[in-house]
Amino acid sequence: MSETKVSHPETVIKIIGVGGAGGNAVNHMASSGLSTFEFICANTDAQALSKTQTEKRIQLGESGLGAGSDPMVGRESATRERALLAEALKGADMVFITAGMGGGTGTGAAPVIAEVARELGILTLGVVSKPFDFEGPRRMRVAEEGIATLARCVDSLIIVLNSRLEEVLGEDVTQKQAFAAADEVLSKAVTGIAEIISVPGMVNVDFEDVRTVMRQTGMAMMGSAEHAGDDRAVKAAAEAIACPLLDGANLRAARGVLVNIAASEETLKLRETKLVMNAICAQTNDDAIIKFGAVFDDTLGDAMRVTVVATGLNRPSDFPPGARRASIPRPGAQPQSVLRQNAMHVPTRPTSGQHEMRSASLSRQSASPPGEDGQ
Repeated sequence: MSETKVSHPETVIKIIGVGGAGGNAVNHMASSGLSTFEFICANTDAQALSKTQTEKRIQLGESGLGAGSDPMVGRESATRERALLAEALKGADMVFITAGMGGGTGTGAAPVIAEVARELGILTLGVVSKPFDFEGPRRMRVAEEGIATLARCVDSLIIVLNSRLEEVLGEDVTQKQAFAAADEVLSKAVTGIAEIISVPGMVNVDFEDVRTVMRQTGMAMMGSAEHAGDDRAVKAAAEAIACPLLDGANLRAARGVLVNIAASEETLKLRETKLVMNAICAQTNDDAIIKFGAVFDDTLGDAMRVTVVATGLNRPSDFPPGARRASIPRPGAQPQSVLRQNAMHVPTRPTSGQHEMRSASLSRQSASPPGEDGQ
């Protein structure tokens, strides 16, 4: 059988960052050279919005002074801009909405943006973070209420717990490193799924496959891991189905599983694909819808990356038997066989030039840190 490389040139993916944390995450993605996606930022804070690096910007509300940590202000501001939001999102096949929960803008505006996207018939995924513990019980409570609202408005929702970052990075991590790690996790969550569709592949996972998996009801999880070495396939698969930052999920309960295997064209072996799929299928039930793709990425060198998206999980649970938590290198440390990894826990629901929408002046500076009200 001949090999056929398949790409998805007609799939349009838009990524919108809402509030300060969402804007930071989108800036991180945009600065990484991900030119295949369209980036948008939306904020009630005109000053923070002016510091973003996206092609499209939407000021939510007229004051430009932020939401004052009040989700209702964020929601009302976004509601007034529904027409602008619809114009920015139209034409997309998939929209990622990324935000920090617990403040005013991200918590209040993200559900409105999700409603607009779904009214347009767009597959809508939320990628949000919960606050650090030190940000206080009120902020955590607001975040949980916002997540519950957003979960009813999206097809899938990835939740990142910032409070776990200190555990995996170490208590001596600096504040700058912690916030940067939070941005990185949000970014990896988005790009890990988007890559499955957008990167040309030898084995095809098309958009309808992704839609089928992402619209399974219940809980969901997403994980990605990279390894080099002779046993890279087994190790990458094992760590992709573990969750280094959040509580694990029992993969055997999943009703839909999406797997993407990436390696350089010269190193990817058929037996490695078999090893990866055997490891993952051993943790799933016989009735699960399993879709897999294989893509060539010569930038990986001798490494292999395995990405797993599992949906239709009934509830969070312990790790699957035999799976272990992936380790995350401390800042500045040189990782050993693990090059990069990212995993998270997900609840799911039954062009060129600058184009500004009510934007302040441009700036290349960083947006406000996730802890500020821009969320």
